[in-house]
Amino acid sequence: MNGMGRTDGQKGKAGHRLALLACSLLLASIAGPASAQSGALDIANTGDTAWVLAASVLALAATLPGFALFACGQARGRNQITTLYQGMAAVLASALAWAVAGYTLAFGHTTGGWLGAGNAWMLRELGNLRAGSSVPESGFALFQSTSALLPVAILAAFRSGRMNTGWFMVFAPLWSLVAYAPLAHAIWGGGWISEKFFPMDWNGGIVIGLAAGVSGLVLALVGAEREPVPSPMSPLGILLVLLGAALFLVGRVAASGGQALTGNDDAAAAMLATLLGAAAGAMTWLLLGRATNRPPGPLSLARGILCGLACIAPAAGYVSPGGAIAIGAIGTTVSYGLARTLQARTRLGDAGMLASVFAGGGACGSLLVVPFIQPALGGTGLPSDTSLMDQLIGQTATLAIATVWVAGATLVLATMVSLIRPMRPSQERIEQGLDVGTPEGF
Repeated sequence: MNGMGRTDGQKGKAGHRLALLACSLLLASIAGPASAQSGALDIANTGDTAWVLAASVLALAATLPGFALFACGQARGRNQITTLYQGMAAVLASALAWAVAGYTLAFGHTTGGWLGAGNAWMLRELGNLRAGSSVPESGFALFQSTSALLPVAILAAFRSGRMNTGWFMVFAPLWSLVAYAPLAHAIWGGGWISEKFFPMDWNGGIVIGLAAGVSGLVLALVGAEREPVPSPMSPLGILLVLLGAALFLVGRVAASGGQALTGNDDAAAAMLATLLGAAAGAMTWLLLGRATNRPPGPLSLARGILCGLACIAPAAGYVSPGGAIAIGAIGTTVSYGLARTLQARTRLGDAGMLASVFAGGGACGSLLVVPFIQPALGGTGLPSDTSLMDQLIGQTATLAIATVWVAGATLVLATMVSLIRPMRPSQERIEQGLDVGTPEGF
């Protein structure tokens, strides 16, 4: 009996193993060979891959906690906690939207030039190497997600203290899919704008800066007019703004190097140009404040850093260090003048300042890259069959198309989401501050 029992047990174990093997084979056949990367076929350059992964982590610091802290510090009254919460929650919700559909819309296989194909839906079919690079596509997708999430955090600052959290939680992921992803595909993903106008946008002066600035300005104009700032910024708020700007600087320098997708001289040159452009922007903003009888201070320094980064973003990989300094200084001067004009003639408050910094800076840098790319000024030079006028026309056309696209998409999305949940809280909540009465949660 005992011997017969051991035999039956052995048979049971053997049957169990066969069942597990059958299930494994079935799952493997369902998954398909292209659903995951194969280590045996992984021919990525380990050095380049390590650099892109490190740059991705550092670039994420520009969004969380970088600009989230900046937006939190900029919020007046009892709105700082809510502003930080809105920014963080919307960024994480947009990360899921980017994984589900955003990446494949922006960087999927090019079909008709308008949107990427659905081959990377849910990031399920990622190649062992991203085409034209030596890094795995999973690393490329991670790096591009940091660029996709940054404008969402910037948008949170445009209506801080005057925006319902539920509304923004719905709007932000939709904006990343409808407004950002098609623009990223058109310029960065081999889409129709890149094929027709050949724009230069190294680190998102158009795709990130202009898009966020224009969209944020539209949000500030939708609905009731934004009230003027009720009170000066608190010392804690100024501290948060400075810390956020510092982290934003670190993240954007890393992101500029990561755009090279390789750890070589191109990455180093782009990082150096980004740092110098930011420094030129910061010093220019301070000097302009002094020249216009506005004593420079911590807030001016932070705004100058952000403006310099927006100006140099389109050009970082194409110009010399001297060219980067000139672009940062010239672009910041134009953006400062635009900010003063909006401040004097509108009631947009901080929203007008942010629009001048990001949209104005990104547009200026996109145009200034054309003269400073010349080899005589230390730049990398234009393609042999492209003239300065052709490139300038291409840059201008790209700016115009991007502005119209993101403005229209933002207006439509904001209106549609407002049918579900109002964008603007009640006047009573605004006056007492959104942090008041906010439940702590579980």
